[in-house]
Amino acid sequence: MTGLLAASTSAADKRAAFRAGLASGRLQRFPGAFNPLVAALIQEIGFEGVYISGAVLSAELRLPDIGLTTLTEVAGRGQQIARVTDLPVLIDADTGFGEPMSAARTVTVLEDAGIAGCHLEDQVNPKRCGHLDGKAVVPTGEMVRRLRAAVSARRDPDFVICARTDAAGIEGIDAAIERARAYADAGADLIFTEALRTPAEFERFRAAVTTPLLANMTEFGRSEPIPAATLESIGYNVVIYPVSTLRLAMYAAEAGLREIYATGTQSGLLDRMQPRSRLYDLLRYQRYNEFDSDIFDFTLGKDQ
Repeated sequence: MTGLLAASTSAADKRAAFRAGLASGRLQRFPGAFNPLVAALIQEIGFEGVYISGAVLSAELRLPDIGLTTLTEVAGRGQQIARVTDLPVLIDADTGFGEPMSAARTVTVLEDAGIAGCHLEDQVNPKRCGHLDGKAVVPTGEMVRRLRAAVSARRDPDFVICARTDAAGIEGIDAAIERARAYADAGADLIFTEALRTPAEFERFRAAVTTPLLANMTEFGRSEPIPAATLESIGYNVVIYPVSTLRLAMYAAEAGLREIYATGTQSGLLDRMQPRSRLYDLLRYQRYNEFDSDIFDFTLGKDQ
């Protein structure tokens, strides 16, 4: 039954694996999962971790990514996803859902949900999508207090606290570098600089900061797509593909729905659908059947 109803790897071991990955010298690839089934697929294919995007979670609720989701919603989805995968899960915790004390509580709730790490950002609350205009960042000192509160609340020392800065597009790269250094001094284990544009900017940031770094390879944003091998050669430690799976799924769903609407049948779409056998394989139906048979495989005695 191990690993069937839930992951066989403990939350502590997943966090230790995340820490080891950050120190390995190899790029840790974390595609976004919009549900637990996608997380299972990410693990099966061989990625190193799973990412949960705040923008995706908002979009699933048909909300824009402007800080409308709550800690309860985010932690609940995070727990559902972390439960099914042996991979470490990194989750977007926005600005910590409030003031420094709220950021501290956020860390404890996410730890209890089995998450391996979270990132907190230096935007003004309520936040904005990192690749859109209209953002504003809090003073460095305020973000430092946010991070110190989060670090002080951490019970598992392997829980990774990542500091995201949106300052590059507002105050410039030099200011973002200074913020990154201050955030590392405040206890951040990983630095996420949003909306860098070119490999040269990623290289500049890597040369200036000694802390492990995360690259965001989202589509249709300000950063040009950079191959994983290039990011690894630059010296980045983690790359996230936050919205890729949702965009793929929504594109396919819209195209299919429009065809059904236009033709009155899904018969022309079957070669673009996951077959039942593949879904059952991901769900491990056969193992459930075997478990069910083992539990109920008995005969009643004459006196029963």
